[in-house]
Amino acid sequence: MHVIIMGGGRVGLHLASSLVSAKQDVTLIEKNEDICNTVAAEFDALVICGNGTDVKTLEHANIDNADVFVAATGHDESNLLACILVHEYHLKKIIARVSDPAHEEVFRKVGVDAVVSPELTAASYLEKIIIRPKVAELIVLGKGNAELIDIPVENKRVIGKKIGDISPTEDYIICAIYKNEEIIIPQPDMVLEEGYRISVLTKTRSVKEVVGMFIKSG
Repeated sequence: MHVIIMGGGRVGLHLASSLVSAKQDVTLIEKNEDICNTVAAEFDALVICGNGTDVKTLEHANIDNADVFVAATGHDESNLLACILVHEYHLKKIIARVSDPAHEEVFRKVGVDAVVSPELTAASYLEKIIIRPKVAELIVLGKGNAELIDIPVENKRVIGKKIGDISPTEDYIICAIYKNEEIIIPQPDMVLEEGYRISVLTKTRSVKEVVGMFIKSG
């Protein structure tokens, strides 16, 4: 997956580091030359010293072949302009950091897929949005050692099984089922059907395993 990050501040650098560690193809766009030099020396990522609100810079970053664009600067105006520009390239996902909550609706109106406020700009949260595209909602709980995720039931391994046969375990519990927009509290004898969405409370260390259990691979 090719991810372009605009902004080499704390959030952008932490996100870049997390994605590089996850073996993702990362390009960082940053205006500050000193930061660019530091990142280029320390990260296995392409670093472009330039302005992400400039079309030529975006094209230099190979925006045509990117999967995800993240506007991670601390300036809403720059992030908004960049998101408007990259929207023309039909990426799989556009994510923006928004400092002023009053601006969130504007970002959504121009086609931003995920708007992240400063309270949620932990690099780990952004990484999850990028790497787990089928996880519709994600809430990090406690000290980051548990997560509440909302995922579809797609895997034949669990379709047709009773909830009581697979939940709870020491690592996760199915805590809600969504059927025809109705929330159902799961009971042990209920059977999982294809097309259901479920909310699962899981330990962070088990998220990958849990997602793989319910979602089709590929």
